[in-house]
Amino acid sequence: MILDSTDRRLLAALQRRGRMSNAELSETVNLSPSACHRRVQRLESEGYIQNYVALLNARKLGMPTTVFVEITLQGQADEVLEAFEKAVALIPDVLECHLMAGSADYILKVVAEDTEDFARIHRQHLARLPGVAQMQSSFALRTVFKTTALPV
Repeated sequence: MILDSTDRRLLAALQRRGRMSNAELSETVNLSPSACHRRVQRLESEGYIQNYVALLNARKLGMPTTVFVEITLQGQADEVLEAFEKAVALIPDVLECHLMAGSADYILKVVAEDTEDFARIHRQHLARLPGVAQMQSSFALRTVFKTTALPV
């Protein structure tokens, strides 16, 4: 499926306000409500729209600390990678895990209440991950900007 400019306007609008009604969305992108509904359904069924979520305020929920953890594994065998990925996916404080090219094998984005809480997460979870040879943590001092919107 090829995205046209109307599809891109729909995606951009939904990224900004995913809870807007079909009537609001159709008005925003200058499309009839029925055509708008059909296009959104098609974008969903084709996998362009994966899900609708609420973005929560980590600070208000008591998790203002963001830590980026670089992980180097002992080896690159498929079983080592699979075991690591399976185990890290079970840690609720890990928001993202990326397989990397470069000096680290993986980078994790972890949220915590504070440094003490991160120490607990490290002791109880990160230090027990299989296949880890080296780990380096960097604390974010301030988030300059953050978005989940892709450039469509």
